Amino acid sequence: MKTYNVRIATGTGLIMLIPLVLTLLASWHWRPGAFVLAFLLLVGGAGLTYELVAKKRSNKAYRFAVGVALATVFLLVWMNAAVGGILGDDPANMMYFGVLLVGFIGAIIARLEPQGMSRALFATAFAMALVPVIARIIGTPAFANGVVAVFGLHAFFATLFVGSALLFRCASANRL
Repeated sequence: MKTYNVRIATGTGLIMLIPLVLTLLASWHWRPGAFVLAFLLLVGGAGLTYELVAKKRSNKAYRFAVGVALATVFLLVWMNAAVGGILGDDPANMMYFGVLLVGFIGAIIARLEPQGMSRALFATAFAMALVPVIARIIGTPAFANGVVAVFGLHAFFATLFVGSALLFRCASANRL
């Protein structure tokens, strides 16, 4: 087995221990399908993508930027899957799919080059910041937890995308 397969499997196993222990010891009630989804997102989505994209570069800033971007996408998808966001009842939740599409298309256009990836992630951050604004304008029921909480959560994700964009900018200047 190749080294990266061992790293991905070990990392995924360690991460999956957290919800498993919380399910067994605390009041979490994860269904088996939730574990399968998390495993697939971690291994197929984040782990293999990181190995394929970041490991071909020796630039530490580039690697870290890819890691931050993939972790942010994983968290966004996982949180939306957990609460029914991307595939939920509210059609406005499709905006999250649009945010991910902005990043994906931007990465393709950038050909994974650092300067273009920086622009793509700035655009993704902007798209993320627009989601609650558009949701508020069209009047979706997404604000049950309060306007500040919704805008704060989206600002958190946008900030992570901006952080990744800045790291890609550093990578393009070969600073790290």
